[in-house]
Amino acid sequence: MEKKRKYEFFRKVLKNGLTVVFEKRENSGVVSMAFAVRHGGIHEDSKEKGISHFIEHMLYKGTKNRNSKQISWEIEKNGGILNGFTEEEFTAYWCKMPGDKINIALDVLSDMILNPLFDDKEMEKERKVILEEIKMRKDVPPIYVADKIQNLLYSGNLSEDIIGTEKSLLSINRKKISDKFQNVYGSENLILCVVGEGDFESLCDFCENKFKKSGFKIIEPAVGLKNSEKTEQREGIDQANLAFAFHSPKTCDKLVYASQVLECLMVGGMSSRLFQEIREKRNLAYSIKGGYSGGKRFGYSTIFAGTSPENVEKIKKIIIEEFEKAKSADEKEIAQVKEQIIGNSRISKEDSQGQMLDLLYHEVWGNAENSYKYEEEIKKASVQDVRNLAAVKNYSFMALIPKNG
Repeated sequence: MEKKRKYEFFRKVLKNGLTVVFEKRENSGVVSMAFAVRHGGIHEDSKEKGISHFIEHMLYKGTKNRNSKQISWEIEKNGGILNGFTEEEFTAYWCKMPGDKINIALDVLSDMILNPLFDDKEMEKERKVILEEIKMRKDVPPIYVADKIQNLLYSGNLSEDIIGTEKSLLSINRKKISDKFQNVYGSENLILCVVGEGDFESLCDFCENKFKKSGFKIIEPAVGLKNSEKTEQREGIDQANLAFAFHSPKTCDKLVYASQVLECLMVGGMSSRLFQEIREKRNLAYSIKGGYSGGKRFGYSTIFAGTSPENVEKIKKIIIEEFEKAKSADEKEIAQVKEQIIGNSRISKEDSQGQMLDLLYHEVWGNAENSYKYEEEIKKASVQDVRNLAAVKNYSFMALIPKNG
């Protein structure tokens, strides 16, 4: 019988305000880590939309100590992988390395955070890259629909794409980037999250010595709820893509766990209700997918499908009918769904990178230690709460369909 692994967990807010989160895994052979700042798309208004994502790109383009090639070289030539991402509530810079190379990872990532150059020439080159990324997101229908459905659920800072627009991107100059960086990337807003080999006290000492107290504060964003529907036509595509979404509990709400049970019940794999009804029984789509997006300040659930144009309204009707049926889901089915969620969570957390990201998300949402309470909270989600959440009264709907002729 395989023994359940036990990992040691540590968390500390340092004197300079930086939060260190560490899960120690002895003899794992690897370490995954990320530096993250508690600032993302939700903190941006229309005039600066996309600036968090732009800064993320620029931190890989050179520091006072390394050029862009040296940043990637030191990680990759030591067997690691390096990347970053921008979310609504935070921006992260991460790598995964052999465990004995942890000091290299710390040195490179902290250098990126502390000493970016924001070189004018590199900035103009990277602006072109992001403009191409904007075009790519528009040209791929499933991605485009996923981006736009959020716009239909919110007013304020969540009503525009996190990547920004061509107009907003062209308005962002070096001064704006530098000023935003100086006002956001302070120690009080930073998190270091590490999973794997290492020493907690050494991590804390490193961050205490490297990062000085800044006093920077992040302004709370403007977020308003709404529901709306939109259909767009586009030439050059053969399939319609649709998204059906509704507001869900925020991550700080206890009902978020019941919401995740409902989501899995409806779109959690090939055994889910909507996959079985729409694909297996009626053959209306190749796949039915869904997901939860949320944080401390917002939450919503979405169902996605690709189908023939004439089936768009049929699928929308089926989705509404299936949620109505879910209001009477039986205890046995919900118990089985909980087991599915717990199993999927264990598989994801087995990998150091998966667990590092899970701890990071939970820290941004409140406290990383809540990651270890996830299974317990899923088990405690009541059948009645799941049923109540299935009573979807208001929703947003987005469809991108082929243009005839």
